[in-house]
Amino acid sequence: MARRGADSAGNEKVFAEFAALRRLYDRLPAEFSAEEVGRAGITGSRRHMVVRHVAEHPAFDCEVVSRSPLRAKKTEGGGP
Repeated sequence: MARRGADSAGNEKVFAEFAALRRLYDRLPAEFSAEEVGRAGITGSRRHMVVRHVAEHPAFDCEVVSRSPLRAKKTEGGGP
């Protein structure tokens, strides 16, 4: 997973494989924030990157519901 315009290599990879991101997503509550993502051991700005990524990625039925504070919500299908 990479963030467009990332200014450091630390923001380039958080998960070794897509399946690991899918497992994290499946464990998150129906509505979640960077705080919930952080409970999985992801720290700093990476927590926010994960929330934005799952909200924007077509493999996840998820959308941003608040930008400040950043919160996302799983939608009806919950992803494939």
